[in-house]
Amino acid sequence: MRRVRAEPLTAEGFAPFGDVISAGLRPGQAANQGTAVRFDWTAKLDSSRSGARPNLVVFSSIGKALPLEAKLVERHPCSSQMFLPLQCARYLVCVTPTRSDGEPEVSGLRAFVARAGQGINYHRGTWHHPMVALDGPAEFAVLVWEDGTPLDCVLHPLAEPIEILDVEPTKEPTS
Repeated sequence: MRRVRAEPLTAEGFAPFGDVISAGLRPGQAANQGTAVRFDWTAKLDSSRSGARPNLVVFSSIGKALPLEAKLVERHPCSSQMFLPLQCARYLVCVTPTRSDGEPEVSGLRAFVARAGQGINYHRGTWHHPMVALDGPAEFAVLVWEDGTPLDCVLHPLAEPIEILDVEPTKEPTS
């Protein structure tokens, strides 16, 4: 079985697939009479279907442990999809590049571990593994444009599972 070692989620590493959403990734401006800092345009929210509506969903996830077998990937060909952790210690984000024929390039699968305070936004059409909460249960707010058709979400089973390994302890961020 092929193995992929997860890496800490960074804006640079995740950029080909989407946006990392977190305060302080770019300059902000004072807000709320100086009691906050506002960071605008943190993600590329996108929908190509005029009839689709934004759907704000809350997911309640059970916690899983790594290693984990990835058995499928999915994509939202017409919409970006944003995950903001409401309650979560860490979660797994797996993505693959897209081949020229639109199918996932499974050999290029990358795994990231996001920590509390990091949201993600998959760009429209990005192949990704379903969200996996690590270290215990979690809740996520999810924003996606949907119209109830099969183009809301396309599933692609993997020919062979891929084992996802945890981040090396020496690679974990300290702050």
